[in-house]
Amino acid sequence: MIAYPDTSFLCALYVPQSTSVAAIAHYQSMKEPLRVSALLLGAFRQSVRFQIFRHSRDSTQGYARKVGLEALAQLRSNLDAGALIVAPAEWADVFAIAERISSKHTMGGGHRFIDILHVSTALQLGAIDFLSFDANQRKLAAAEGLKAKP
Repeated sequence: MIAYPDTSFLCALYVPQSTSVAAIAHYQSMKEPLRVSALLLGAFRQSVRFQIFRHSRDSTQGYARKVGLEALAQLRSNLDAGALIVAPAEWADVFAIAERISSKHTMGGGHRFIDILHVSTALQLGAIDFLSFDANQRKLAAAEGLKAKP
């Protein structure tokens, strides 16, 4: 495995935003299908659904229902077509790595547990590159020896 994305990267692939051009360009340059985990898919789907909820309460926030549902459908289509592949993580190992990372970095860097889990999953799966647009998560990934891209 070469690259592992976080939720911000998937959101940029599937929902138009300021980082979408960079995400799409990087994705199209990849020589292998993008690997994802069940955790990442769950986090992405939950994020999209939450953004639809936010938009339903305030139309200046989140994603319109149509945009969100299209993103979820496109994700499903890419999974079915093999453009994204679910990599089987060893979750006990991921959580052990997460505990090490948390104890080493959280008090000084203010990292959220889901961000630590994404970095831990990338490490456990043997990724070299970590695909993210979240500055703090990129910093954490780099501190753990991953190359933060794009």
